[in-house]
Amino acid sequence: MLKAILCAFVLLCTITTTHAETLQENNATDFQPNIKPNLQVMRAPGEIIIDANLEDEGWRNVAKAMNFAENYPVEKVKPPVKTEAWVTYDDENLYLAFIVEDEPGRIRASMRDRDEMWQDDYAGILLDTFGDASSAFFIFANPLGIQGDSRFSSSGGEDDSFDLIYQSEGKVTDKGYQVEMAIPFRSLRFPDTEEQVWRATFWITHPRDSRSTYTWAAMDRDDPCFLCQFGTLSGIRGIRSGSNVEFLPAVTGSQSGALNNSSDPGEGFHNQKASGDFGLGMKYNFSSNLIADLALNPDFSQVEADAAQIDVNTNFALFFRERRPFFQEGSDLFSTWIDQVYTRQINNPIVTAKLTGRFNKTSIGYIGGLDDSAPIILPFEEQSAILPTNLKSTSNILRVKHSMLKDSYIGALFTDRRLQGSGSGTSFGADALLRFWKKYQLELQAVASHTEEPSDTTLSRRIEDQLDDRFLTFDDGKHTAAFDGESFWGRAIYASFERSGRFWDFDFDYWEYSPTFRADNGFETSNNSRRTSFWTGVTFWTDKSRIFERISPSISIGRVWNFDNVRRDKWVQPQLNLNLKSQTSVWVSYIWSQKQFTETDFSGIRRFMLNVNSNFSDPVKLGIFFGKGRRIRRSFSDPQLGSGTDFEAWGTIKPFQQLVVQPSFIYSRLEAVDDGEEFFDGFIFRTRLNYQFNRELALRLVTQYNNFSKRFEFDPLLTYRLNAFTAFFVGSTLDYSSDFDTVSGYQLSSRQYFLKFQYLYQL
Repeated sequence: MLKAILCAFVLLCTITTTHAETLQENNATDFQPNIKPNLQVMRAPGEIIIDANLEDEGWRNVAKAMNFAENYPVEKVKPPVKTEAWVTYDDENLYLAFIVEDEPGRIRASMRDRDEMWQDDYAGILLDTFGDASSAFFIFANPLGIQGDSRFSSSGGEDDSFDLIYQSEGKVTDKGYQVEMAIPFRSLRFPDTEEQVWRATFWITHPRDSRSTYTWAAMDRDDPCFLCQFGTLSGIRGIRSGSNVEFLPAVTGSQSGALNNSSDPGEGFHNQKASGDFGLGMKYNFSSNLIADLALNPDFSQVEADAAQIDVNTNFALFFRERRPFFQEGSDLFSTWIDQVYTRQINNPIVTAKLTGRFNKTSIGYIGGLDDSAPIILPFEEQSAILPTNLKSTSNILRVKHSMLKDSYIGALFTDRRLQGSGSGTSFGADALLRFWKKYQLELQAVASHTEEPSDTTLSRRIEDQLDDRFLTFDDGKHTAAFDGESFWGRAIYASFERSGRFWDFDFDYWEYSPTFRADNGFETSNNSRRTSFWTGVTFWTDKSRIFERISPSISIGRVWNFDNVRRDKWVQPQLNLNLKSQTSVWVSYIWSQKQFTETDFSGIRRFMLNVNSNFSDPVKLGIFFGKGRRIRRSFSDPQLGSGTDFEAWGTIKPFQQLVVQPSFIYSRLEAVDDGEEFFDGFIFRTRLNYQFNRELALRLVTQYNNFSKRFEFDPLLTYRLNAFTAFFVGSTLDYSSDFDTVSGYQLSSRQYFLKFQYLYQL
């Protein structure tokens, strides 16, 4: 297989030209891109109404950003469409307008809910208000004015759950499209100074044969510091954060029911009484760069169930993303490589508080919460246990991060959780990112943990039910998994040396988790391991090819061993990434691995993997994953080498602007290599249908069938949303099961009806 991959790579290289050759040709033209440009922003001379018409007096003679350069697929060349970005401001808002000249019939624009327009054309700003390349706001809108926002940090990547409030309108014209925005200063965080000097670039995404992108400040692929290459917006004077107080009251109501006996529908169905509740969120802006949040009796429920994951043949707890709005403010600040903070560990809070601030180059963050039912994750070498409990807990999390040099920082993070009665988990550590010689960076983190177990025989029995006997003691028998009041220290270490450039990249990592390391406020599900890995790859930019955009072969190798110096895994994995025209990407890989599981060596592990994504047309986006080969049946009583097949397919189908259907299918099978005995065979099918009546009103329907558990879910939801935080929801979750001994067919096993109304008041 490796020989075939290498032969294919050589063949592809012979029919393409390298990026370096094309760049020389492009530089020979008269086009000169903007390199870190500056735009002097002037105050609006009159009123601006956000209606996408751009005829207001306030737009007269404002600053205009022009001369955009293509960023992808070709670098620093003149784009095929003409673009302008207009900028001005008043006491309350930053105003932006974008004019994109294009063929109206080819523009991709959907009537979607906010943050669901990323496959369309869109225009917006990337804004680093503190100017130190540590983080930036991403604020966009598509040609119909549908909003999309996120927040990017140099250490944590992009967080698309982040939301802020702004106005936007857009319209398709006979020459292309134009978008108008008003971004309230109270939605942004910036230095408390008389004149603002912000780093920024304006961005256009133009999805056609390629997913082309154009920027006001030209980007250099040979510089891995993306935020360092922004231009500058200066001249914004005398602005403040505006409203100092916000209230977010929420009213919820629900009614639930379930079978009296989950295994026998004949014993009847019990409906609980309808209940209602009231919660209140409050925000106070001490200044534009120091914000406090408080939530009393918050409703942290989610209006859409997490997509099911296949948990067959895995011994570790599954990760689900945080989607609760309270934790969005400053979420990037708490992100570290060793996962000390996983806010879903604050599960059902009675009260939560948060403080986030920025002082020059130093950021601070605090989260505190009193939780009514704390979950507990116990990590071990080959298995984890997760225990929902009715124990109250108090959590305190403190973060400090200081930016320095160019796109570098040092930081410290402290977490502490105290359980009701007895028991606690504390972690504290330091982390740093140091960039040097432009293309190189060093990432470091060291964490110490201290655990004091509660004394609880009931929880101890539940642990014994979940864990294999091998993990009832750990650290060479010095400690037990039972909650018997033991106290111990642990440690975790991460180090990485990396290079990122236009042509050659590498990443050398080391991870270490002692047998006693735990992160009670985080999400670390295994320990007792040391791991080294090395990845390196090259990229060929094929600017003249009619088929390829870039070709990226790479290889990774690694080794894992425990604290007894027993080798647990080693692997070699070549890979090939292809970016093709028609917005299509292909990833193919083959892995050779030798693992040890339950002290049994498995040396014949081989697996082929293929992933294809394509957005070849506006109405249809499709993707597949296929994996086949040998892997371990992770049964502690009877581990075996199995032959498995994994298949996933997903898509986005848009019959017309307002209707989107998103089906997905996951299939997994494993059978014995020797005699073909079936270990498991099943699938999950999920469909998400969304009809957007207008920008505010939407109907969503999720259906999901889990063949492993023989369960069918039906979740309708009607949403009326004025902005990211003011919304009304009414919906239900209906669960049907066929896994009964006494009856056949599907029976309603549980259901819930709910409504929620929340309204943001800004004073």
